[in-house]
Amino acid sequence: MPFEVPEGWAWTTVNDISKSILYGVSESAKSEGKYKLLRITDIQDNQVDWETVPCTDFDENKVSSYILYDGDIVFARTGATVGKSYLIKGLNQKAIYASYLIRVQTFDMILPEYVKLFFESGYYWEQIELSSVGIGQPNVNGTILGNLNIPLPPFAEQSRIVTEMEKWLSLIDIIEKGKANLQEAIKQAKSKILDLAIHGKLVPQDPNDEPAIELLKRINPDFTPCDNGHYEQLPQGWTTIKVGDVANYINGRAFKPEEWEQEGLPIIRIQNLNDKNASYNRTTETFESKFLIHSGDLLFAWAASLGTYIWNGNDAWLNQHIFKVEPYLFIEKQYLYYVFEAMTTEFYTQSHGSSMVHITKKQFEDIVLFLPPLEEQKRIIQAIELITIKLDLIMEGL
Repeated sequence: MPFEVPEGWAWTTVNDISKSILYGVSESAKSEGKYKLLRITDIQDNQVDWETVPCTDFDENKVSSYILYDGDIVFARTGATVGKSYLIKGLNQKAIYASYLIRVQTFDMILPEYVKLFFESGYYWEQIELSSVGIGQPNVNGTILGNLNIPLPPFAEQSRIVTEMEKWLSLIDIIEKGKANLQEAIKQAKSKILDLAIHGKLVPQDPNDEPAIELLKRINPDFTPCDNGHYEQLPQGWTTIKVGDVANYINGRAFKPEEWEQEGLPIIRIQNLNDKNASYNRTTETFESKFLIHSGDLLFAWAASLGTYIWNGNDAWLNQHIFKVEPYLFIEKQYLYYVFEAMTTEFYTQSHGSSMVHITKKQFEDIVLFLPPLEEQKRIIQAIELITIKLDLIMEGL
């Protein structure tokens, strides 16, 4: 016995509880035909959309052996999904199944719903992993499937188990749906917080703060603000300024193929910003220091996938299509990061290109942003970080 079972239960095999274990048919899928042809790929997340299942024709003298009925269990016998099963239910049209599936039909006193639950259990998957054969394409044949051990309770208890599990699985589905809804709500909340922040609605204004325009003129007496007439009423102490006037933007270097190596400092490309697990190309050569980035540097990808990032890796060389952003003294780097995050839609609106979306440096620098006093920027940063920590804790707890 693999493990001890309750009194009244018995250890048996899939063979012993099944009146039929049969491979599917080798027929081509068609747009029209007498029968639906169920394939492995039609089974997604334990569901089948029969409207998208293709059709086929089959020999009328042989088809009766392969017709699917409610209560049949089909089983993937090969490929990446080997072991995946599906319980046929609510079928209202004639259907047969393809050759990479095995159909299990249980005896009348064996509830197929109970067997399907077994096919979802950890013990079942342990047996599948131990029994599957093949290196490039693992598979489980009908003999292996039939020899799988299954703990079998009395019929009445099978029914009670199925009823109880359906109740719990239904509750789990509700929780999972609620989890997905909450995750989306948190994502939207973060976006709304950034939107409030860049419009001066996240923290109160302080009349004692030095107005942004005064700070700009003190740093640069020749500074000329944008025409505010085209914009909404700004909060007290705020002003408008072009993106090009808040920072120095250094485009990454266009590295030559012969400079890509396996050793040396990493060369950071756009895919390295989007995927923390991406592998780096490297180079042992030394280039101008302006192309070198350090942990904490602010970056903006202006092609393929527009977005802003804080680099949290070690020293690296910056590839083309990414700006290294060096904010001027009147704007906090972390605040500018949040501003660019909130303005992503605006950047995409100004971008162009079909094969690779991109925004030119002039288009990027001509976009206008709202600039708060320096002290208010610091309060906004603190507020966003505090709220974000709380939202992230909620997300981690889901």
